Amino acid sequence: MADTHGFEGKLAVPDGDVLIHAGDLTMRGTRPQLEAVAQWLKSLPHRHKVVVAGNHDFLFENEPAAARALFRDFLYLEDAEVTVEGLRIWGSPWQPWFHSWAFNLHRGAPIDEKWKLIPEGLDLLVTHGPPAGYGDRCFDGREVGCEDLLRHLGRTKPRYHLFGHIHEARGQWEVAGMKLLNVTTNECELPVTVLDV
Repeated sequence: MADTHGFEGKLAVPDGDVLIHAGDLTMRGTRPQLEAVAQWLKSLPHRHKVVVAGNHDFLFENEPAAARALFRDFLYLEDAEVTVEGLRIWGSPWQPWFHSWAFNLHRGAPIDEKWKLIPEGLDLLVTHGPPAGYGDRCFDGREVGCEDLLRHLGRTKPRYHLFGHIHEARGQWEVAGMKLLNVTTNECELPVTVLDV
C-alpha cells in the first residue's frame, strides 16, 4: 500500500506474512501523525512490516533519528536492503522534485546517484515515486515519473516494483518480465493490493 495519509483507520487490510508501505503515511509527517501510524501498524497481524517514507513524511527527512525511533518495530528502508521471508527487498523514498515536499531531488545526476545504489537480483523494489511512463500521470496530464529510475529498472530487473505517489494513476503493468505496481490507496477509496510472491 501507499499514500494512506492518515486515513489508515478506514482501510480493511488483509492478513499476510509481509506488509509493505511505499510512503506517504501521513499528511505532513509530524511526530503525532507518525506516532498514530506506528500504533496502527503495530495493531496489524503481519509478522513483518516494511516501510519507505514518502514526500509527505517530513520527520523522516528533517529528524531521521526521531522518526526511526518511532518506527523501530518495523523495517524502515532508506536506500537500503532487507531480506524477509526469503525475499530481497530494497526501499528508497526519493522522487524527482515535486512541489516543496520531502525527499525531493533534482532530475539527472542528483537522483541518479540514489538509483545507482539499487542492486540487481531483487524480488521487490519499493520506491515512493514511479518510474517514467508507469503510474505517473497526474490529473492535469503531467507525467512526473523518473526517467533515471526507469533506466535503472532495466539494469536491475526486480521481479516487482511497488510505488505510489500519484494517486490518480493506480494500476499495474508488466514490462520486460517485471511487474510494476502503483499501489496507492487513493485516500482509502481503493483496496490494499495483495501479492502472492
